[in-house]
Amino acid sequence: MNVIETKIKGLLILEPKVFGDDRGWFMESFNQKAFELILQERGLNIPQFVQDNHSLSQKGVLRGLHYQLDPYAQGKLVRVVQGRAWDVAVDIREGSETYGQWVGVELSGENHKQFWIPEGFAHGFIALEDNTQFLYKTTNYYNKKSERGIVWNDPAIAIEWPIGDIDNILVSNKDAEVSTLNIMKGLRLS
Repeated sequence: MNVIETKIKGLLILEPKVFGDDRGWFMESFNQKAFELILQERGLNIPQFVQDNHSLSQKGVLRGLHYQLDPYAQGKLVRVVQGRAWDVAVDIREGSETYGQWVGVELSGENHKQFWIPEGFAHGFIALEDNTQFLYKTTNYYNKKSERGIVWNDPAIAIEWPIGDIDNILVSNKDAEVSTLNIMKGLRLS
């Protein structure tokens, strides 16, 4: 497993080893011991995953930026198994030196990359191809009352979404009606 450390401490891009030949390929998509060692070597908290989620999105569907308040905050290990997506995490940890900064990575069924997003981050993605299937493990269960969001195009965050060839961005009403990061600053976010 190749591990890429990002500009924000705790956000990691994981590249599993893929073994292939003319018959196809094989990879170990998750190994608890290996994942714990990766985090432990970097002095990061070791989570316990409690739920797996699977979504299907068409090109231009943008989901996020989502997070949950404590005690229901979620860490997520995300990957795309079919299609392509631009995946983003925004640091919303109060007092963090990188508060309001973001990291993005292209995840695809071809590159097999995974993105570890610990608690204290807002998360979102845009599907870059039709029939993009997104899988993610979470460290806490979904809790509707603690669910929050930040608008995807918040100018204070200035995420560089790769939307040049996307004619129509599709955002749910719920995601379109959330606040900006500046409005959220006074609230307990993590």
